[in-house]
Amino acid sequence: MNRSHNSSQAKNSIELTKKYFDNISIDLIYGMPGLTDHKWRKNIKTAKNYNLPHISAYALTVEPNTILSKLIEKGKIDNINDETLMRQNEIIVIELEKCKYLNYELSSFALKNYESKNNSAYWQRKKYIGLGPSAHSFNGKKRIWNVSNNMKYINSLEKNKLPITIENLTEIDVYNEMVMTGLRTIWGISLDDIEKQLGEKFKNYLLDKSKVKIDKKLLVLDKKCLKITSKGRFLSDGIASDLFMLN
Repeated sequence: MNRSHNSSQAKNSIELTKKYFDNISIDLIYGMPGLTDHKWRKNIKTAKNYNLPHISAYALTVEPNTILSKLIEKGKIDNINDETLMRQNEIIVIELEKCKYLNYELSSFALKNYESKNNSAYWQRKKYIGLGPSAHSFNGKKRIWNVSNNMKYINSLEKNKLPITIENLTEIDVYNEMVMTGLRTIWGISLDDIEKQLGEKFKNYLLDKSKVKIDKKLLVLDKKCLKITSKGRFLSDGIASDLFMLN
């Protein structure tokens, strides 16, 4: 993967951190070329042995202009296989659920009361303020981000100017975000929240568009919340896009 550290350094970092902190999370990546199911299960077992309260597991994505993408283009290593991604995702879900981890978001697993407050705020569209260069803020209707350049940020504040860019979200933007983030979590998309924030028209649109997905058992309507099923979890991005409203 051309990372700057190796597995021994990663393990040493975890062991050192555990001496001083109880609330720790690690990231795992699956679907890498050459990562067999046996090796993946071994990685998961290693992670479980540390008794960490939170684990994130991400499917490998190949970013353009990286060494990995170049090696794949040249045929020196195999490309990502979707069947392998799905299978290895199922493996970690099963293995961590055995140890009482809650898969509260597609890529996130937590022991009781250790869900990420930071990330959960994003998925539930809570308001937040970002301070400093590159920081983002959100008030429910606007996204605001500061200039990333340190000197431009400092110089602007010295002149009593806010070095920000503002994106005003339309009702359609808000609806699409609620669909996209809701389907990633165990909480799903609340029909009551859709209607309260956007009106009955958006709720009815969502119900109408979701009928096919419910019939195919990709979505389920549970107590006025649309939730992804185990069958649909790996297709969540595509399902969300099918539920989007276009301008």
